[in-house]
Amino acid sequence: MSTSIPEMTLNDGVTLPVIGLGTYALKGNQGVESIEHAVDRVGYRLLDSAYNYENEGTVGEAVRRSSVPREELRITSKLPGRYQAYNQAVTTIEESLYRANLDYYDLYLIHWPNPKQDKYVEAWQALIDAQKKGLIRSIGVCNFLPEHIERLIKETGVKPSINQIELHPFFNQADQRDWHANQNVQIQSWSPLARANDVLENNVIKEIASNYHKTASQVILRWHYQLGAISIPKSASPKRQLENISIFDFSLTDDEIGLISDLSKPNGRINNQDPSVYEEF
Repeated sequence: MSTSIPEMTLNDGVTLPVIGLGTYALKGNQGVESIEHAVDRVGYRLLDSAYNYENEGTVGEAVRRSSVPREELRITSKLPGRYQAYNQAVTTIEESLYRANLDYYDLYLIHWPNPKQDKYVEAWQALIDAQKKGLIRSIGVCNFLPEHIERLIKETGVKPSINQIELHPFFNQADQRDWHANQNVQIQSWSPLARANDVLENNVIKEIASNYHKTASQVILRWHYQLGAISIPKSASPKRQLENISIFDFSLTDDEIGLISDLSKPNGRINNQDPSVYEEF
């Protein structure tokens, strides 16, 4: 069984499904089988990986085993913080492709701005140049604040297509979402289910879910979709993989979206990773 997933068009014309599969911790043959099942049997077309996940090879192998043509897939990886110097970034992008045995990535992102080391602009230039060479179709960032993105645009003239940020009911990023909407930079949600059972056991969400005969996860992912965010929930379970994308046969009301958004907390970050100070290795 496979499910058709709607798509969004980024500011550079590249299209992405509105929900994808996070692959963090999916490794080895077991990881390959989980990803292959998600693609072939469930209908996922967007796969999210990163150099620091150490599983680009797993994702690439799943793509090769899959019966779905490469051009129908959207595959993402990310540049780690320790390789943001221009020459290192160029080499790392190439290494990411070699690891996955791919000719190109559909989306490649700078994983964190790492503002203390202050090399994210030259890393961005490396992504721009890799895109010109055909190694990447679309380039973006993760965890960047508006001031970081404004600097990229000012110094290179190139706007990111996407910013992947922490976004879930306990941290709804309302101001960030508004800024990105005004700038036509697509938001993508990492840890959309908050990596915790607390949000799945929340009474507000459970009550809304019962009204639609849906699970708490489905209600939360529908909330992301109606906010205009692309979500990338991770699951190795075939049942959960299908559950997570079965969200297109119901709609939340504005009041329900508001109730879920109101669960947000000022200190709602999962691991207190503030992009203004956090440094990724």
